Amino acid sequence: MEPLIALVGVTAVLLALGAAGLRPLRSWPLALRGGIAAMFTLTGVVHFVGMREELIAMVPPALPAPALLVTVTGVLELAGAAGILWARTSPWAAAGLSALLVVMFPANVHAITAGTVSGMTESLPLRTAMQAVFLAATLAVLVHHLRERRRPAPDSPERASGAGTAV
Repeated sequence: MEPLIALVGVTAVLLALGAAGLRPLRSWPLALRGGIAAMFTLTGVVHFVGMREELIAMVPPALPAPALLVTVTGVLELAGAAGILWARTSPWAAAGLSALLVVMFPANVHAITAGTVSGMTESLPLRTAMQAVFLAATLAVLVHHLRERRRPAPDSPERASGAGTAV
């Protein structure tokens, strides 16, 4: 539940700061990127501190080298958290984090259904819903970037002539 709180809480605080007059934070994608960065920083850090053994226990038995997998996914989460904050790398980070969420979901299902983590109190439907929210957030950043890339610049000849606009 803590990752969801981090995502929603940080995004809301950044949006509030934007509404209060902090001009760079008026953009919802920027606020959402901040929330995603906070969430993945939190989840990435626990791959190394605090919950490492529980996360290793979550890895389905069919996968090799659970400790290595937890280390790699932790590094990827931290790299994604950093990458999503920089505008140039945010679409790549959003795509990578989206893929990571999909690939790691079976470990969450395994942990809940097999009861391998004693502290995991979420039900499978709740965990699935949270995962859908996380995925929606990362995909929203990616889709926003792709739409912005397709939109002509305000001072471009395409924009002035009306070319490229939907009817």
